[in-house]
Amino acid sequence: MFDDLEKKALSLGFDCFGVTRPSLTKSVGENLSNFIALKMHGDMQWMENRISHRNNPKNLWPDVNSVIVVGVNYYYGQSPLTEINLKNQAFISSYSRGNDYHKVIKKKLKVYTSWIQSIYGGEYKIFVDTAPIMEKPIAVEAGIGWQGKHTNLISRKLGNWFFLASIFTSLNIKDKTDKVVNHCGTCSSCIDICPTNAIVEPYKLDARKCISYLTIEYKQHIPIEFRKKIGNRIYGCDDCLAICPWNKFARVTKESDFLPMQELDKPSLEYLLKLNDKKFREIFSQSSIKRIGRDRFIRNVLIAVGNSDKKELAHIVEKFIIDDSPLVRAMAIWAISQLSEKNYFNCLRSQYLAKEQNPWVLSEWFKSNE
Repeated sequence: MFDDLEKKALSLGFDCFGVTRPSLTKSVGENLSNFIALKMHGDMQWMENRISHRNNPKNLWPDVNSVIVVGVNYYYGQSPLTEINLKNQAFISSYSRGNDYHKVIKKKLKVYTSWIQSIYGGEYKIFVDTAPIMEKPIAVEAGIGWQGKHTNLISRKLGNWFFLASIFTSLNIKDKTDKVVNHCGTCSSCIDICPTNAIVEPYKLDARKCISYLTIEYKQHIPIEFRKKIGNRIYGCDDCLAICPWNKFARVTKESDFLPMQELDKPSLEYLLKLNDKKFREIFSQSSIKRIGRDRFIRNVLIAVGNSDKKELAHIVEKFIIDDSPLVRAMAIWAISQLSEKNYFNCLRSQYLAKEQNPWVLSEWFKSNE
């Protein structure tokens, strides 16, 4: 059965395949509990919820007897490290430049599970980053790869650039895969390159410092100590992934849906500033970026603009001082403080301060341009 399942998975466009039992080692649960106890998950409350399901897949679905894990390569052939110094252009994480991976992979999984069921019967539940399960530790058990010092999964065949998906099934599938030995050795490249020192020690990430967390998951005003370090990154950060030496084995994806859309391949900051809500939803309708919404997206763009040194953008940013969203208004103030002379900033403060009531936005008028 295993060989047939693997052959079919690869024929459908999955790039790696493994099977494991629905159980995790005790240390996995302990690491998660410690991570949460130290508040390193930030505002991601969903990580605390249903923690018993994360620690034991059978608590999520008692009938699961095997877990099929597949990976899909999304590498499009260029290192994103060449883009982080392009101050006039926005950096978008590689995985989000193509079509929404949730939809693309789920469609493949439905075809795959239908085929399995037609031959072997059984029941199935499919997950693409959408359920309280520990995808990476499960993938380790299935022999897909190992968790690197940046906590992401590394494959000797694909490097870092691949998505994970899981199929819970009632079938008892004999596992033929062996766990992959950790091959990080003494390498510390991912730790050294992190702009915010979010990898606080090998195999331990403090999400509260991570640019991916700050620009995607974090819903509040981004702390001022991280704004300059964010640079031009408006959605995610690939530094720790891109620097990994195992990427020398990465190959360009065969999945056309994961190749960059024209609008998402190094877009100009000026172009993004001019997007209204309708245009935002139109451009990102097929992208995972749409989930953060227009307000957080523009918040991120304004931080990148503030780091761009393009003083001529200040007049475009000024309109956001009266935006409906406090997130946007606050970052507009910060961006202008970085792009304009102090006298001009003080003039704007005199003009708009009395009209502002939000305490977070008010504070930006006084701590920015200090």
